[in-house]
Amino acid sequence: MAFQKAVKGTILVGGGALATVLGLSQFAHYRRKQMNLAYVKAADYISEPVNREPPSREAQLLTLQNTSEFDILVIGGGATGSGCALDAVTRGLKTALVERDDFSSGTSSRSTKLIHGGVRYLQKAIMKLDIEQYRMVKEALHERANLLEIAPHLSAPLPIMLPVYKWWQLPYYWVGIKLYDLVAGSNCLKSSYVLSKSRALEHFPMLQKDKLVGAIVYYDGQHNDARMNLAIALTAARYGAATANYMEVVSLLKKTDPQTGKVRVSGARCKDVLTGQEFDVRAKCVINATGPFTDSVRKMDDKDAAAICQPSAGVHIVMPGYYSPESMGLLDPATSDGRVIFFLPWQKMMTAGTTDIPTGITHHPLPSEDINFI
Repeated sequence: MAFQKAVKGTILVGGGALATVLGLSQFAHYRRKQMNLAYVKAADYISEPVNREPPSREAQLLTLQNTSEFDILVIGGGATGSGCALDAVTRGLKTALVERDDFSSGTSSRSTKLIHGGVRYLQKAIMKLDIEQYRMVKEALHERANLLEIAPHLSAPLPIMLPVYKWWQLPYYWVGIKLYDLVAGSNCLKSSYVLSKSRALEHFPMLQKDKLVGAIVYYDGQHNDARMNLAIALTAARYGAATANYMEVVSLLKKTDPQTGKVRVSGARCKDVLTGQEFDVRAKCVINATGPFTDSVRKMDDKDAAAICQPSAGVHIVMPGYYSPESMGLLDPATSDGRVIFFLPWQKMMTAGTTDIPTGITHHPLPSEDINFI
């Protein structure tokens, strides 16, 4: 399935420890002997939704309360958690998904709105002969093509202009961008091309006219991450997953396995943030897909667990649309401190960013002094 790769890197709680998921198919196969969790082959996917319309939140809460045990409980309603829930429920597994806030209220709605392979990562791959960076770019370009195909109403190709201020940089960047097209192969959206100084200034008249020598235009994808996240969560609900937002996990449930004698996680104690009501949701397996809050859930299982997540913060600012054309973005590849900044059209406005600095974990992050830098 298209959402198989979204499962990688999430965390399963089971057997008293946390294990990294390699994919729900492998997981279901592995756990079949451990807890009688049926392995559903690809041919047995549920092909049609069980609900024409997603059930109401009240109906979903009743399902969460009245189901004796789910096969899988997913904590976190971002892109990864919603993808896990959709993947699981369409394999025939009894699935529950809970989210503390709105779906896609966190990282999954705060991106640069690009689906791209990463031009700078390709540069690192070439300059440092790093095969892993190259593979990452290759996979990202494949996923870009996948998103453009499965969600054309939320994704579209976007030309991005790279201004050039020194003559020697023109062939340098041109070769790099052409390599980017080459790596994309059949997934290349459109071929990159060179713009003269006058044509570049027509698109972005606020560029430094005295130093500009030309520009290079290449194509990447633009994507509505928040709507995609919602579409995945709604689809999971239509296929039968018990899905509820404003449900906070306050603790993990545990029980002793009668066969092994080991204590393992068996669900979660959930709190309805809107009413304060609490109840237990039991499951054979729990997936921790809480993004930057990963460690807080892990510590519910083991209070002495070492932190594995180092959060970072990126800042975007929204500016009036007249700073950029409606159909073209701009990339500044070498700012004063070496960071890369995008200027992209978005819903009749322009977004500028992003920065990337280490930060603490907070439910409502605030922009930093990077606003002035942008």
